[in-house]
Amino acid sequence: MTRLYAIIAAVVAIVALGAIWLISRPVGSQDRFAECRSSQVAGGPSQIGGPFTLVNSKGETVTDKDVITGPSLLYFGYTYCPDVCPLDNARNAETIDVLESRGQMVTPVFISIDPERDTPEVVGDFAHNLHERMIGLTGSPEQVKAASLAYKTYYKRQPGDDDYYLIDHSTFSYLVLPEDGFVEFFRRDETPEKMADKIGCFLDKM
Repeated sequence: MTRLYAIIAAVVAIVALGAIWLISRPVGSQDRFAECRSSQVAGGPSQIGGPFTLVNSKGETVTDKDVITGPSLLYFGYTYCPDVCPLDNARNAETIDVLESRGQMVTPVFISIDPERDTPEVVGDFAHNLHERMIGLTGSPEQVKAASLAYKTYYKRQPGDDDYYLIDHSTFSYLVLPEDGFVEFFRRDETPEKMADKIGCFLDKM
């Protein structure tokens, strides 16, 4: 009987500790976006994103605080990309229009990983041609690298001459909220409608 009582006491203690943890757990630790997330990030969403300093299409130095003033959809690519970047950013632009038709505003942002060729004017023209509200950003090689590292993106220049070369790079699009930072990423196979549905879920819970 003594052993039985010990087991019962241990169970009661475990249950009690669990109850105390639930009661004392900070409300802020709950993920209000949990039902919206369709992707998992090792270590949690806080592992992706962060401060950056880049240059806009006017040649002005800007930070993430200047750019991400509302819900934003970020993409890292380069304007000389022959196929992937134009298609991905066109898809993002269409997603933005679907959201706007539903009364939800999101800003598309294009960040160049090719600062040698993508001048402020070049990224500005590229972004504007895809969407009138798209923000084009470039910067020094060091600034671009720092932004890329913050968002855990990959890029590598392939052999070629100074005027023509290709760059291998990751192709995720990142949903970033001004108060919460990075909250979700989207792969290339997502349609504009599906992206708009998923993004809308996050916006509804802001």
